[in-house]
Amino acid sequence: MHVVSVKTLREFWERHADSEAALRTWFREAKAATWKSFADIKACHRSADHLPGNRVVFDIKGDHYRLVARIHYNAGRIYIRFIGTHAEYDKINAETI
Repeated sequence: MHVVSVKTLREFWERHADSEAALRTWFREAKAATWKSFADIKACHRSADHLPGNRVVFDIKGDHYRLVARIHYNAGRIYIRFIGTHAEYDKINAETI
């Protein structure tokens, strides 16, 4: 899968250094993946949640952080829509971001 945009991940781990290893691991896994549906994601990320609009919420670093991505399965693209703490996540509408 092609992850858009790595810059968003990098900027986040520069502010939250403890997230870097977990985000790099997530990125490597996502980049190597061939997800065709949410079921494929759920098979390797059991805590992932599906939202309308092909959005998926991933728990990062043992659920310390949340990452919302919009997945275009046919095109093989993952668009990072949000990465943040739980408090920041609670302030957004993950279904529309």
